[in-house]
Amino acid sequence: MKPPLLLVGHGTRDDDGVAEFGKFVERLRGRLPVDVAGGFIELSPPPLTEAVAELWGRGHRRIAAVPIVLVAAGHGKGDIPGAMAREQVRHPGLSYTYGRPLGPHPTLLALLEERLRAVLPPEEEAAVLLVGRGSTDPDANSEVHKVARLFWEGREEGLSTVEPAFVSLARPSVADGLERCRLLGARRVVVLPYFLFPGVLPDRVADEARAYAAEHPDLDVRCADVIGDCDGLADVVLERYEEALVGDIRMNCDTCVYRIAMPGFEERVGAPQTPHHHPDDPGHGHGHGHAH
Repeated sequence: MKPPLLLVGHGTRDDDGVAEFGKFVERLRGRLPVDVAGGFIELSPPPLTEAVAELWGRGHRRIAAVPIVLVAAGHGKGDIPGAMAREQVRHPGLSYTYGRPLGPHPTLLALLEERLRAVLPPEEEAAVLLVGRGSTDPDANSEVHKVARLFWEGREEGLSTVEPAFVSLARPSVADGLERCRLLGARRVVVLPYFLFPGVLPDRVADEARAYAAEHPDLDVRCADVIGDCDGLADVVLERYEEALVGDIRMNCDTCVYRIAMPGFEERVGAPQTPHHHPDDPGHGHGHGHAH
């Protein structure tokens, strides 16, 4: 029997985002003949510790954990492994294999195209602004640039350009990205959020896009939806689950600030990786000011 699947999300203060994650966990339960549980490392219930305790209580001692994140930023590289290490202390004898982040992946690119086409018919031409979360990890930010280029490759007809932008912690901002598209000659721009589920930050992307559009009435700005709970996303998670069971899964270590001294990030080499504190975790000590 294969080990159970543990879906590990970051968490959000947005009720719709929490509900969407819960629906996605249920979707995976319907797709796999093994136990499936899901929890967050911070901000919202259910906490990761409850999901692990659920699987432990069913007799599981080996778990396949898949991070429900798009890029290998601090959450995927440090926070989630740190949280899992804490669970191993709480449950002596627990072991786990760890899957890769979900992106970039051809299925995700196809899902992004579906979200794009929901607001942009094929007969209309537009620029696309792909907006990621943004990170203090340059490796993670570079992945968003990579996805923007991969999305444009083979889809150039009808898309004048695909530009990357970020809603927090990195530049260019949403407004900067829209301005670049305008200066490049675009008269219509689709803002395409590179997010899995609804949340505070995807809402901020839409708000900032609408604010820019109000100041530039000559520019047609449209906002697409997030990827969301769907079978295509479940397909990617199942692939990552199978990889975790049989493959040699590694993060991208060549450009990781925790392993090499990248300019401007030298102090992060060898930094300890610790879990976030979750308000519903019995080991919670203090809160964080994150908003997702």
